[in-house]
Amino acid sequence: MANTFKNASLADVTTNGISASHSGGLLYTCPSATTAIILGLALTNKTDASVTISVQFTDTSASGNRLLLNEVSIPANTTLEVLAGQKYVLETGDILRCQAGTGSAIDAVLGLMQID
Repeated sequence: MANTFKNASLADVTTNGISASHSGGLLYTCPSATTAIILGLALTNKTDASVTISVQFTDTSASGNRLLLNEVSIPANTTLEVLAGQKYVLETGDILRCQAGTGSAIDAVLGLMQID
């Protein structure tokens, strides 16, 4: 088993990103035969106004979607660190998606460790 530190990023998060039919908000999909451990998620508001963000986790083994963040407001020109200090485990096929209240206002960077 190899442990590999990885980053996944999404520039200009869309306003309909948590829709399963829309790939614009897709931040990360856990590859086959892999487990991933989330180490942190940084969400940066690039605008001069507050913007809301939602982050959805899709658990493919349990056939369910869960919100990790629901319309959390990020102040203007600020980075919000979330999921830091906690460990969230993703299994093969699990998905993280982001959706912003204002299009192209937020960038997302995910730090994780993949176990192959």
